[in-house]
Amino acid sequence: MQSLLTLFLFLRHGQAKNNVERILAGRTKGFPLTELGIQQAEKIGDFLKPLNISKIYCSPIERAEHTARIVANKMDLRCDIDERLTEIDMGTFTGMHYDEMFEKHGNVFLKFYQGHPVIENNGIETFSSVKKRILDMVDHCSRKHNEETILLVTHMDPIKSIISTILQPRPESLYEMIIRNASLTILKNDQSVFSMVAINSMNSERYQQE
Repeated sequence: MQSLLTLFLFLRHGQAKNNVERILAGRTKGFPLTELGIQQAEKIGDFLKPLNISKIYCSPIERAEHTARIVANKMDLRCDIDERLTEIDMGTFTGMHYDEMFEKHGNVFLKFYQGHPVIENNGIETFSSVKKRILDMVDHCSRKHNEETILLVTHMDPIKSIISTILQPRPESLYEMIIRNASLTILKNDQSVFSMVAINSMNSERYQQE
């Protein structure tokens, strides 16, 4: 008899105000979903309906929590906030425009994946710290929701952190990897062995648009 697998569906939040304005929002308030982001959340909610999700956890940040609520309503589920799924703390760069950051500090996004001293020196959460809390969340769900399908609504770098744990890409590859808004990254846990099922999975019409 084939054993059942635990599936982890990591969902990045829909498009938010900070994505459009190219602002390093971090954990600050005031960056809600755009109208397009709400539409993306609605569509990915429909996309997820057949997958028999049993539990939804989400980041406490507004853009992720709103996305999770929209999706949860589609399946008549509730979503529980879990701090381990939160956005990275951008430290002194919080609120800075991407162009200003690049001009003053170079490619901080790449340096983030390289573990460059500029990250800790400016109070930014390190990539290794992100990986630690996401792995802790996955371990928690593996024990609590064995052989179930779990949806985790979060942000780009927490998703990249779990991808990096499995695929171990170079920092340059992580930097170039874009996790689309309201897209799914799917992992399976088969007897404590994790593997990738999909990255940037979403409703088919978006592939030609993006």
